[in-house]
Amino acid sequence: MQKVFSLPLQIDELSSKPLHYVLEANPLQLKTLKEILQVEDVKSFKAEFDLKYQYKEHLLYIQGSVEAELMLESVVSLEVFSKKYQRDFQYVFDTKATYADFKEMEATMGENAPDYLENGQLDLVDLAIEQLALALEDYPRKEGEVFFYQEAPQEPEKSVENPFSVLKRLKK
Repeated sequence: MQKVFSLPLQIDELSSKPLHYVLEANPLQLKTLKEILQVEDVKSFKAEFDLKYQYKEHLLYIQGSVEAELMLESVVSLEVFSKKYQRDFQYVFDTKATYADFKEMEATMGENAPDYLENGQLDLVDLAIEQLALALEDYPRKEGEVFFYQEAPQEPEKSVENPFSVLKRLKK
């Protein structure tokens, strides 16, 4: 299946010289991003990547940034508003590691363990979309909007008579 917005890299085709990529989404790709991110609209999307492949160590270093302008619906007022996002990121991939190797490295190195690649390929657009999705708020709201919660007024509790006290009164 051909993806609408994609920049796949085959790791065994990379050279050891640094590479630089700039991606900017066209209108069709913006529509696809809107569906992926499940937002009202995507006005702009741009990502930049700097890749350095260290062939001898089998490590691929990626530094990048993603910028986007999204139309979001406020959870407070339900109004649609525009918000700009900018996020820098970096990845380290071990190009020869398998999933089992990755799990072992993760156990010993923790968060510093390099990621692994499935089938020796990588899609830079997927990395940028992932980073943008991580920047999104769970409950978006316009700048300055504050959610005020007021409890509904509670009716005073009616005292329920103890059934034994009723019997006691009847006995008298």
